Amino acid sequence: MNLPNKITLTRIFLIPVFVLFFYLDVLPYHELYAAAVFAVAACTDFLDGYIARKYHLVTNMGKFLDPIADKVLVSTAFIVLLTRPLIFSYHSLAGWGLVAAGVCVALIMARELIVSGFRLVAVEKGAVIAADKLGKVKTTVQDVTIVVLLCVMPFLKEGGCIAGYEEPGAIVGMALLLLAALLTAISGVHYIVKNRQVLREEPKEEKE
Repeated sequence: MNLPNKITLTRIFLIPVFVLFFYLDVLPYHELYAAAVFAVAACTDFLDGYIARKYHLVTNMGKFLDPIADKVLVSTAFIVLLTRPLIFSYHSLAGWGLVAAGVCVALIMARELIVSGFRLVAVEKGAVIAADKLGKVKTTVQDVTIVVLLCVMPFLKEGGCIAGYEEPGAIVGMALLLLAALLTAISGVHYIVKNRQVLREEPKEEKE
């Protein structure tokens, strides 16, 4: 197993560590530790790809593991965030914030499932689809959104040490989530439209 694949596996192994810190309520400001773990895991996404391309270490295992690791990491983070609704319903966000967050997360996960199915069809047809810049921007915004939400969470609780900045922080986090959902939807549509030839039915050869 080469270095990029080991880095990808490290990202997968960091997912349960992230979840552990997220729910470790006995540790003060445990969400900040979760944010740090997530940030490290997210950075490995760029690192393994860079090393694989630069040193020609791209393998079939890497092509299989890398997108799975990315999707599981981001999906896990968004799902666990929804289990702590305070971040999405703080003061002025109450009443619509949590609903909007749920819709955004559902949209993000739906896009990933649709694109994954699209890639399976492409593989069956022998088509090679390269990642585009819009997809990378989408991933970066998703990662930043999750880190911001995690960093704001501990200060929304009673006794937070940045009194006065909690609500603006929650609003910024929600705005980033809306942006991430929008970019995710746009990148998904762009990805499929750009490679729509994959969905075309090939004419069947007539038997003589």
